[in-house]
Amino acid sequence: MRIWALAALLIATPAAAQTASPISDESLKSWLEKGEEVESRTDGDLNGDGQADTVLIGRGDESRTVKAMLLARGEFDVDLVTIGTLKLDSYPLGAAEVSVAKGVLKITDLVGGTTAVNTVYRYRLVPGPKPRMRLIGLDATLYSRTYAHDGLEISWNLLTGDYITREMKLNKSGKGDAAYDRIIEKKSKKPSLPLYMEDTPDPDELLGWGGG
Repeated sequence: MRIWALAALLIATPAAAQTASPISDESLKSWLEKGEEVESRTDGDLNGDGQADTVLIGRGDESRTVKAMLLARGEFDVDLVTIGTLKLDSYPLGAAEVSVAKGVLKITDLVGGTTAVNTVYRYRLVPGPKPRMRLIGLDATLYSRTYAHDGLEISWNLLTGDYITREMKLNKSGKGDAAYDRIIEKKSKKPSLPLYMEDTPDPDELLGWGGG
């Protein structure tokens, strides 16, 4: 058990505890996978109890692991309980962006090279005796960072089953957001049983791209 005395780790005031975690950066390292270092940590309320839970991303030479963890308080101690784990691409184009708002965990990750995939994952906690993080949305965009080829977008709402694909045609006269014209949009239904963080599909496979 990873347990610390409240006197050493708790934030000084109850108000501060709403936005700051009592778990130190140094203590958080004990939750990393073997060979990983901290890429980032984000604190936010995942279960609506007013306490700052923690989302940790660890990065190694050939691995990146997201762990969503609830803060658990005892009478004299605090601990973290892992409620979801996600394996990300090992070679990102920068650290993933993570936020928690209104109980929704959002992770944005950009990977690849001159051809890149930008993915936005959204999760919400399913409470219960064994709480878990459920995937509720996944958006992914395949594009050329050097404007060398066409692109593709997908957007999947797992709560409604709505699934949208957009073909992105290269506009050689534009740059940035104007470099692509989203000319063909197709809407369909892709119903799914509940998928939890560990079951998150590979965005490359959804886009039909091999990653090469």
